[in-house]
Amino acid sequence: MAQAIVTMRGDMSAEVMVVPVPLYFARERERGFNQALLLARGVLVRLKRTAPEWKLSLATNVLERVKPTPALFSLSPKQRRERLQGAFKVIAPEAVKGREVLLIDDIMTTGSTARECARVLKRAGAAKVFVATVARAQPHGSAWMHDASAEAHAVPAGVAMWDGGGAPVH
Repeated sequence: MAQAIVTMRGDMSAEVMVVPVPLYFARERERGFNQALLLARGVLVRLKRTAPEWKLSLATNVLERVKPTPALFSLSPKQRRERLQGAFKVIAPEAVKGREVLLIDDIMTTGSTARECARVLKRAGAAKVFVATVARAQPHGSAWMHDASAEAHAVPAGVAMWDGGGAPVH
């Protein structure tokens, strides 16, 4: 994940806010941890060693999951988007206003979670939202599809960036 993030460095500013995708409080209490937060911490440790001049700051008090959502793995992309509407809230809009945000999550299946988080972060004033995940899931029974739009917009493989409306931007 850290290597993929380094490939975005040319598109990012010198200061980036790193935001792990939050879990709903009851789910985090049940699990005992937030996997996205653990990944974000690990990535920051690695990047601070390899790129100490890059100012990456962990922000765990910016984005909150305000609506519980059931496990989404069995839902269609449309159902995922519907269930995630209103699930996230920026609780510190002044902290994200004009800032670049690197959203960290464990796995991307349809991109619905990342898209909803990016939408609320952009609405709160984030200048750009980058997304990094450990893995990209392939829906059962589907063929892998090459995303030509990523090439057209020079977004590195394994990395996504949204403007809140779904299109890759610079």
